[in-house]
Amino acid sequence: MKYNVIGYFLSEGFRNVFKNKKSAFSCLGVMCATMLIFGLFFTIGRNLNHAIQSLEKEQGMQVFMYPEATEDQVDKLKEDLSKIEGINTVTFVSKEEGYNIMKKRLGKNSKAMDGFDIDVFEVSYIVTLTDLSMNNQVYDAISKLDNVKEIQNKSDTIETLSNVGNTIQFVTFSMFVILILISLFIISNTIKLTVHARRKEISIMKYVGATNGFIRTPFIIEGIIIGLLSGIISILVVGGGYNYIATQLSQSDTWQRLSINLLSFGDMLGQIIFVYMLLGVGIGIVGSTISMKKYLEV
Repeated sequence: MKYNVIGYFLSEGFRNVFKNKKSAFSCLGVMCATMLIFGLFFTIGRNLNHAIQSLEKEQGMQVFMYPEATEDQVDKLKEDLSKIEGINTVTFVSKEEGYNIMKKRLGKNSKAMDGFDIDVFEVSYIVTLTDLSMNNQVYDAISKLDNVKEIQNKSDTIETLSNVGNTIQFVTFSMFVILILISLFIISNTIKLTVHARRKEISIMKYVGATNGFIRTPFIIEGIIIGLLSGIISILVVGGGYNYIATQLSQSDTWQRLSINLLSFGDMLGQIIFVYMLLGVGIGIVGSTISMKKYLEV
């Protein structure tokens, strides 16, 4: 008996979709538009966050030692730096490497360095962080170590990167909430048209003793079916569009000079499927429930 009821609900849900093609198509279009817009913001946001995280790994501070520091003291400092929480990598920079780095920074004016002795430069360590928000904490810990003469800290750059990352996450989440509300409003009103057209049928079912749950379930299944179809279509469109654009960008000379690697669609697929299915099923259920409320009131 239970299987017969489930079969009835499923068959009625599918029948509603195909019987009310215009309404179903309208809902499908709205859902797909919502998911495509979200997919656009999501993929852009994920790639911007990925780019920022790549830059974060290159940001940090340079720790200079006193010129009279011995080799044992240099090695000891590296060991002490590695123990500090929040430090990702510790890279040694010799006097020669410091000299060459300065020449590279000067570019066309590098000949000005020819008269300088390498001993003018000090050995140092370039330290990168696991989390840019720990910048001040790490700076304070390093300043307490022995034989540290100076710490060059790119705090402004680090703060800017952190702010950009937080802004991207906020905008993506805000767009997600706004799109859900818009979709819920449009879809619930679209399904109301279907329910209104069948109001006499619903009234008859109530008169013969059908419960609200029994009447509501086929409409909820109809909403779920439309939501799942919208999710599948949107994933195919977003995936195909993203792969095409990513391929074109990666092959362009300008993008190659920027040295920015885009995430593959496969890297984001799991999250997109989860969000799309949750969005499709959730809006389908809530939209159908809201639409039925008026006609199920006693």
